[in-house]
Amino acid sequence: MSIGYSLVKLAIKIKGEKKSWSTDPIDYLKKRKENIDSPSSKILLGNSFRTRNILDNKVTEIIPSNPSNEFLLFYCHGGAFIYGPTKNNWKSIARIVKHTNTRAWMIDYPKAPENKIETITKNICEAYHKALDEYDASKIIFIGDSVGGNLLTSLTQGLIQDGKELPNRLILVTPMVDASLSNPKIGEIDPIDPILSYKGVHSAKKMCAGDFSLKDPIISPLYGSFKDFPPIHIFMATNDILMPDQELFIEKVKKDGGQIDVIVGEGMPHIWPFLPFFKEAATAMKNIISIINTTVRNEK
Repeated sequence: MSIGYSLVKLAIKIKGEKKSWSTDPIDYLKKRKENIDSPSSKILLGNSFRTRNILDNKVTEIIPSNPSNEFLLFYCHGGAFIYGPTKNNWKSIARIVKHTNTRAWMIDYPKAPENKIETITKNICEAYHKALDEYDASKIIFIGDSVGGNLLTSLTQGLIQDGKELPNRLILVTPMVDASLSNPKIGEIDPIDPILSYKGVHSAKKMCAGDFSLKDPIISPLYGSFKDFPPIHIFMATNDILMPDQELFIEKVKKDGGQIDVIVGEGMPHIWPFLPFFKEAATAMKNIISIINTTVRNEK
């Protein structure tokens, strides 16, 4: 573990991040204080942007200074379905855009508890269909962290069921794949997870599920099929309560004949590639950028 991560871990503790995820019901209004609804050029690292509404989504297109390819990064942020995007979300996707010269859409979708999973899913699906009006499916890359990865995985399952065009690949950063959080191994990791805690995460998922079971594939893609999936790149962390379910996810993808690239952050926390100021995060971010740049080169 680097000194940089030790300092970040201390800052997370002082901020009270773990404590904020340790209540039921979770204080979603307090979590929303981290939201940044409209980015600035500074937070987007000099990339330009424009916004539009697609159904009830606020979609921000982030445009590099010198777009050099015809790809689109279709990005869904995390936030347990209840908040976001945050400064880390904006800066992370902006860094990826800057170093790949690829346009991105930040999908700021409706949030729970005011909106349930069926509404959220409908909105993200509509945004993807709009993207297909402007981009070839083979040139769309899904990127999602935490529940953003959940939403994009469920979307892909729905596209396959409906016989729709699929994206080139999925890049999933510590995704939430089972909203029920019923895996007994979660309890073993909870004490060492510096960010998430079962009680608050489970509370947020209940707020979002509505009339659906927490094990329905619409909110828990682990229980759906992975046959005919595009390639997946998954970043997981050993000190993240979501890791046990991600391990099951990897097994199911392989069993269904899928192609999955697994990157493990030893001793790392939830969404570690998107956290600032330490070596392990920078290395993971370079890996994400490399995946995209390699994909772009191979498609030329």
